[in-house]
Amino acid sequence: MLKKYFEEGKLVLILQETKYIKSPFINEDELEQVVISNFEYLFGPTSIYLPKKLIKTGDGTGTIPDGFVIDLGEKKWYLVEAELLHHNVWHHIAPQISKQIIACLQPLSKKTIEDLAVEQYQNDDTTKEKFNEQGIKEINVRKALAEILEFEPQIGIPIDAISGDLKEWARTLKYNVKLWRITKYVEFNNPESIIFEFPEEFKPELDTEEEKIVSNTKAEISRYEANIVDLIAAKLLAVGDTLTMEYKPRNGQKKKYEGRIEEDGTISLLGQTYSSPSYAALAGIQDAGSNRKTVNGWTSWKLKNTKITIAEIRNNYINNER
Repeated sequence: MLKKYFEEGKLVLILQETKYIKSPFINEDELEQVVISNFEYLFGPTSIYLPKKLIKTGDGTGTIPDGFVIDLGEKKWYLVEAELLHHNVWHHIAPQISKQIIACLQPLSKKTIEDLAVEQYQNDDTTKEKFNEQGIKEINVRKALAEILEFEPQIGIPIDAISGDLKEWARTLKYNVKLWRITKYVEFNNPESIIFEFPEEFKPELDTEEEKIVSNTKAEISRYEANIVDLIAAKLLAVGDTLTMEYKPRNGQKKKYEGRIEEDGTISLLGQTYSSPSYAALAGIQDAGSNRKTVNGWTSWKLKNTKITIAEIRNNYINNER
């Protein structure tokens, strides 16, 4: 079991007898590669990551973001820029992203992003599977992408640390900004052994879109904060309730899984308990033969003998709070 504790004011991870200490990223490229390899842990399981590409402002000034993400399920798209906070907010991060926003809004830039996505669809089976799961047929791929790209871009910034200035700058932007903190740990006396900490359930440390919703509705809770325990307390779910999920991997047989809600809000499945719906759902789809690394458990699990997902139950709870 992985344990956390503080040593001389710094967070330390312990795995059995192995100690991992917090360590800085070597450079921005290292962080960028970590994001590319693990983008679903930030942007969600229905997202696809597109590589960096030169785009231009209306006056022809070129800029190259670290990538683009299209979330097929949420129908959102992101300009992605991995950053290290030691790069000054005002002299580096803010002007760079401002130029990238202007460039990505140009029709030619959107066509470039659309072409990147189509090429990836044609050459990558995992990308094709995600389109298929959303019911997007090959003949409609460009149409679906064009519709998503008509929306305003989201600004996705994976970063090693988040300052007050960065948050305040993000809140001034017209466009929605999500900040995710990614932390690097290196094994003590073994610099080749590295692990990375990502947020649970794709939760950004700052989401200006969610802040606006909460502020406008005077809500007491955001969707990131609502959990199974809250739904039990609100009597929308009960301890012992059975959740069901079906999954059919590519070239495999469809399987049905049943999970049980425990008193502490965990979900029991296949002889183990899982701290979140997504971890429980991931255990199910991997048992069915999938090699996927993430899944949205909130939309996967349904209350037994109903068509109601726990995401819908959570939304009802949040709307009542608002």
